Amino acid sequence: MNEAVLTQRDSRWRARVADYLALEHNVTIASAAVFLLGFGEELWKKFLPKYLEALGATAPVIGLFGTAEDFFDACYQYPGGFVADRFGRRRAFLLFITLASLGYFVYLFSTSWPFLFVGLALVMAWQSMASPAIFTVIGDSLPRERRAMGFTLQSILKRIPIVIAPVVGGSLIASMGLIKGVHVGLMITLGLAAVTLALVLKLRTHNHSLQQVNMRGVWRSFHEALKRLLISDIIIRTCEGMAGVLAILYVTNIHRVSVAAYGTLIAIQMVTSILVYIPAGRIADRVGRKPFVAFTFLSFALFPIAIVFATNFAWLVIAYVIGGLREIGEPSRKAMIVDLAQDNIRARSVGLYYLVRGLSITPAAAIGGLLWKIAPQVPFVTAGLIGVVGTVVFIATVEERYAS
Repeated sequence: MNEAVLTQRDSRWRARVADYLALEHNVTIASAAVFLLGFGEELWKKFLPKYLEALGATAPVIGLFGTAEDFFDACYQYPGGFVADRFGRRRAFLLFITLASLGYFVYLFSTSWPFLFVGLALVMAWQSMASPAIFTVIGDSLPRERRAMGFTLQSILKRIPIVIAPVVGGSLIASMGLIKGVHVGLMITLGLAAVTLALVLKLRTHNHSLQQVNMRGVWRSFHEALKRLLISDIIIRTCEGMAGVLAILYVTNIHRVSVAAYGTLIAIQMVTSILVYIPAGRIADRVGRKPFVAFTFLSFALFPIAIVFATNFAWLVIAYVIGGLREIGEPSRKAMIVDLAQDNIRARSVGLYYLVRGLSITPAAAIGGLLWKIAPQVPFVTAGLIGVVGTVVFIATVEERYAS
């Protein structure tokens, strides 16, 4: 009898935890897929520039590789949404993981750097095409008042690998050498991709009929509040793009911090993000999304300025805590996108949102690089000012009733 009571209590406790974290079946599977493939990719992703160099690529080629990644990230979003709407979420996931796996094979067997561009075009099928499908699974599976928590779970499982996997990948490279270490990381990723494929087969399918709407029609379907959110988001991501790629240079070259210490700052940033996700997501579902998105946008504005004005490592730690706080409203922002998109074209709406945002902010990093030539502080201060503008635009234009 006592054993039965304990079992019942344990079952109730698990049910409460699942409810608190929005652990719906499909959401859990999609989030697990994000974690598994994310862990695999982070084993070698940070070391790809050195891998390119080892295969004969010059610095301009490596820069072009980064530009190509940004281009694919923007352009793959809408096609990914179309596939998810047309063929269903499960088939879309299976296709994207299969294409990405082919890309891992190309990376693994490449004998010179041009092949890595072919591999990138395939690998980005998961990183970018799958994004609208992940959004839509959460939108399909959870009611409006629980979506921020659903995105919170997905965001945490996306960022845990960023903290852990590069350390494992770096250890592989240190013990085996660059090329062999990356190859072992890629083989582990292929194994994780196979596990992810088996997991995705357990997704529960919903009946989806593709509404015949072209891209212009999808744009016309955008709620005015979604368009306003997109405008402020573009401004904020311009702020991020202008200074983000230069942060490591400013910290290591101007503040004279070692690369190892910079890695510690990144870990602090990621841990801060993970710690604030769950309480922020839970509260946002109860009281509304707007304050959290506004705080996120403000943190984007303050982060580059905090880096410039840091006078010692302790202040840099504070700056990177602010950098971690940029994620406090990300689940809320993503939930707003899903809330404001029409159900029958949700995946394409998410894809088009990110396509427009991605293409709009593409020049930001290049502009930041040009401003660096004036003085290293200039792109950071400029980015901060742009971030303040984006925050004000969001607060002034997106009404509270559309953000709760």
